[in-house]
Amino acid sequence: MRYAYYPGCSAESTARDMHQSTLAVAGALGVELVEPKGWTCCGATAGHQTDRILAASLPAANLVKVQDMGLECIVNCAACYNRMKVANHEISTDSGIRKSVCDAIGRDYDGSVKVRHFIEVLLEDVGLQKIGKAVKRSLNGLKVACYYGCLLVRPPKVVNFDDPENPTSLDKLVKAIGGESVDWPHKTECCGGGLSLSRTDVVVNLTDSILGMAQSAGADCVAVSCPMCQVNLDLRQQDIKKQTGRDYQIPIVYITQLLGISFGVSPAKLGFNKLMVPASSVLEKVEINSNG
Repeated sequence: MRYAYYPGCSAESTARDMHQSTLAVAGALGVELVEPKGWTCCGATAGHQTDRILAASLPAANLVKVQDMGLECIVNCAACYNRMKVANHEISTDSGIRKSVCDAIGRDYDGSVKVRHFIEVLLEDVGLQKIGKAVKRSLNGLKVACYYGCLLVRPPKVVNFDDPENPTSLDKLVKAIGGESVDWPHKTECCGGGLSLSRTDVVVNLTDSILGMAQSAGADCVAVSCPMCQVNLDLRQQDIKKQTGRDYQIPIVYITQLLGISFGVSPAKLGFNKLMVPASSVLEKVEINSNG
C-alpha cells in the first residue's frame, strides 16, 4: 500500500506529534507514505476566508504534484483534508473557478485526484482485522471520548467522511485496540479553533462545554485527528481553570498516538512529551511508563 502523503504545515510545528505518530503507525502496518516534493501550504484556514480562488488554488498546487506521482493523496490533518476536498469540489463543478485556478498555478487541473483521510485508509484498506493483529499492548479498557470536530465531517456532501451527526470511524479504531469508546453527544461540536486568537471568550466557553461533557461521560482522554482541535482543547484547559475554577486535566491525544502505543511504539517516538496536559494517566492505564 503506497500513497502520497501530504503532511501540512502544522506537521512541522504545533502538530509534530501527529506527524510522528502517523508515520509510526503507517510503518507498523506496512503502509508506505511518500511526501510530494516541494509541497506547500494548503491555505487552511486563512485562505478560504480571504479569496475563493486563492482557497482553491493553494490546495490545487499540491494536488497536481500528487497527480504527477500517480497516487492517491492521503492527509491526516482535518483542516488540510477539508480544504483539499472542498477545492476538488469547487474545481470539478465550476468551470470558472477551474480556469482561474489554472491561471493561478500555471496548468489545468480538473479536481480528480482522490483525497482521503488517513483514518479512511486504516479502516478501508488496512482493515480492523489487521489492526487488531498488530496490537502488542491493549488499551486495557481505556475510556476514550472520540472527538471529530467540524472539519472531518462537514460539509457532509463534499467530504463524505462519515455520518455528520454521529460518526464512528475513530470509535471503531479505539475498540479494535482494546479501548472503550464512550457514548457522548459532543462528538462534532465546534471547539472554536478558528476563533482562538480573535474571540478567546467564545473559545473558552466552547471548549469548557466539550471537556465537561467528556468528563461527565467518564472519559480518561479525548482522541482527535485535527491539529487545531488538539491544540485548542489541550491549551484552553488552563484558561478554563482560571476563569471557572474547573480543572479538567483531561489528556487530548491523537488517535494515531493511541494506535502507536498499542502497536508497541514508545511514547517518546509518538510525541507524548509534547502534550500540555500530561498523558501519564493514559500510559499508566496501558501499563507503560513515559519512556515506553
